[in-house]
Order: sequence, then C-alpha cells, then structure tokens
Amino acid sequence: MRQARDHGGDHWPLRPLRRPVPGLGMPVSRRAASQLAAGMPVVPVLIVSGIALVDVIAGSGMFWLPLLAAGPALAASTNGPRGVLCVGFLAAVLGASRGVEEAGLGRETAAVLSALLAVTLASALASALRGRRERVLAAVRSVAEAAQHAVLKPIPETVGPFRVAVRYSAAAAEARIGGDLYALVPTPHGIRLIVGDVRGKGLPAVEIAALVLGVFREAAYDEPDLLAVVGRIERSLARNLGPDDFVTAVVVGHPRPGQLEVVNCGHAPPLLIPASGGVIAVEATRPAPPLGLRALVDEPPCLEILPFCDGDQLLLYTDGVIEARDRAHEFYPLAERVARHLSDEPEDVLSAIHDELLTHVGGRLHDDAALLLLRMRTVGEGEPVPSAPRARETALPQSEGPEKPEGPDGREAVPVVSHNRSAAVGTEGGRRTDAAFSAGLGR
Repeated sequence: MRQARDHGGDHWPLRPLRRPVPGLGMPVSRRAASQLAAGMPVVPVLIVSGIALVDVIAGSGMFWLPLLAAGPALAASTNGPRGVLCVGFLAAVLGASRGVEEAGLGRETAAVLSALLAVTLASALASALRGRRERVLAAVRSVAEAAQHAVLKPIPETVGPFRVAVRYSAAAAEARIGGDLYALVPTPHGIRLIVGDVRGKGLPAVEIAALVLGVFREAAYDEPDLLAVVGRIERSLARNLGPDDFVTAVVVGHPRPGQLEVVNCGHAPPLLIPASGGVIAVEATRPAPPLGLRALVDEPPCLEILPFCDGDQLLLYTDGVIEARDRAHEFYPLAERVARHLSDEPEDVLSAIHDELLTHVGGRLHDDAALLLLRMRTVGEGEPVPSAPRARETALPQSEGPEKPEGPDGREAVPVVSHNRSAAVGTEGGRRTDAAFSAGLGR
C-alpha cells in the first residue's frame, strides 16, 4: 500500500481478478467422477446392466455374457472413444464377475473377456474415425455455406419500392448449395433481378451459376437496356460453356414506376399476382432458347412489359418447385397453392409454400428449388408509390401500327410485348382470361 501511494498517489495496487472455475472447489475424485458421468453413454450402460441382470435372474451359465459386447458396439455410433472405453470397462467388470461366479477362471471366462476387449478396442477406433469424419464434414459445410453466401448473396427484405422474400433448398442437403441461382441488384437503371437454373448438378453447376451471376451483376450496372444485359450473359456463356450445357433464366427489370420488363430465356413462366387477386402465368409471347443456346436460333429474345403497381406481386421460381412429385407422382400445383396463401407479407407466403412443398415430396427434394417473391410496396409502407391509374397508363403503351421502327443505329428493333392481364388462376384453381395481349414493336 505504501509503495502504491508513494508512486501513484491515490491508486490502489492491481490484483488479479479471481473468477470461479466450475468444479475447481470440489475434490479431485469428485471432479473426475463428474466428468466420467458426463461422458458416459446412458443407453449402452443400460443395455449392459440389463444383460447382466438377466444373467443373474436366469442363472443360465455363460449363455448371456457374450451379449455384453453390444454395449461398446452401440456406444461407438453415438459417443467418442472415451465413452466407448467406459462402457467396455463396465462390460468387462460385469462379465468377469459373472463368469468367475458361474464357471470360474476357465477358458469360457477368458473367451468372453477377450471378445469384450476386442470389440471395445475396435469400437473405440471406429468412434475416433467417425468423429474425424464429422469434423471434416463440418468443415466442408462451413466452406459450402461461405461459397453460397459468396455466390448467392443475401437479399434484404426491402429493396427500393419492393419487399422481397427468398427461399432456396439444394437437393444435396449436405452441400447446401446447388445449380439454381438468383440475384437482385439496385442499379442506376432501376432494380434488376435474375432467377435461373443451370443444367446438371454438383460442382460444375455451381461454377456455371457463379459465372452467370458475376456477369449479370456487372452488366446490370453497365447496360441501360435489359436485352443488352441478357446479351452480355449469352456471349459470356458461349465462350465458357460446354456443348451440352445451358442455363434457363428469367431476367426482370424495373425501369420506371408501374412497369416491369421481363425477358424469359427458356425458363418457367413467372406468376403475376395482382393486388385485386388471382394468379397470372406470364407466358412468353415468343419463346426464346435458354442462355448458351442462342446459336441455335438467329433471333433475339422478346422483351415483355408488365403493369406492376401498388400491392402487385411477382413470383419467380425454378423447375425444382413445379416438377416436385408426391408418392402418387403428381406434380406440385404451384399456381393453385399460391392462390391459397396470398398475403401482404412475402415472407409468410414463401414460408407456407416451402413447407407445403416439403410435405408434398415427403420431406426431401430431389432437385434444387428456388423461390423469389417481389411485392410492390403501397404508399403506407414506406417510400411513395405512384397512383395506380397513372402507373398503369405508363405501363401499357399503345401500339402505333404494324410498322417496324428502327433503332438509333438504323437496324430493326427487337420486339416488345405489352401485357395487360392474361390467363389467371383464381383462388378456386380454375383458369380464366381477364384480357388479351396487346402486342407491338418498340425500341
């Protein structure tokens, strides 16, 4: 104290902070016993004890004692080497005591103890190898999760004027990543997103998905035209894909309020869910081949224009959803089930669909499945949204006639199709037609 006051004036000397250590205050024997009890397998111990008890009650000589080896063998599947050795030691003690009492120190007792020793050592080795494989698998899973977050970056619940929800399930549950892909990118040209499916599975499909997403994220920022974004992806895939590889995809853009642009390249049609109710399958007016197969068709894909206003939703998905079968080999009726679970919360809708999909297939999917639901926020949910009449007028340009306008470079422009409403699936599951397509040419 004097030294502290002499050098530091008013400061007390520092003392090490003592924290209670669990089990430190108890005797060494009690501490070892508690650790041993914590690692002791309960079920194998009960099995060994039950076999010894049956031998005592039955009094049938050495008949039951070889079954004591079941204890350490079972412990190897659930516990580490220490637990296996503990069960083996218990089985050896009980076997030796019962063997000496019934047959003395003879060959039968020695044979039983030798079998218990051999099974215990083999089970301990198997348990050590199993633990090593589990650690390796945990490391692989952590790497797969890191790769998934790098390739399929998390999408926030709110992006610009939209609320977004995503559900993804890989068929290889241990890997937690597959060939389905999705991305949503805010750009100077509006919100843009892609949902696609790579042909094949495994690591090659993941590599192609990473390539598509990388090109999409870059092109979405650079290209003002959505068809130019698709063209960039197509050229990149043409240089890098094998002859049998391709990617089906839907690319969506939100260039202005009240309107969505959709380019479908051989993918399942998105489902438009108007705020007024019903489910509309947005079929491509002119089917386009998947990405990577443009060389087979000497025509560009068609740009679809959809009205998208307050409370409207758009569901994009992969074929792993609609091709999922139950025990009766019936496909999952996505459009009908979406109509049942309509809600203003995209997360609730996808949670209900995902749970129902797993129930439909019996708990495990046989193909990768991705769902992405986009909902236009209303005025009361955050940022202001244009009124519906004005937005719909902007979203539905009228055709000016059969003439084919030219682009700025003098070439014929690509076709643009404006959708009003088409083939809806109501809440009863029946199909109806609200309005026809109004087709024209633009760009």
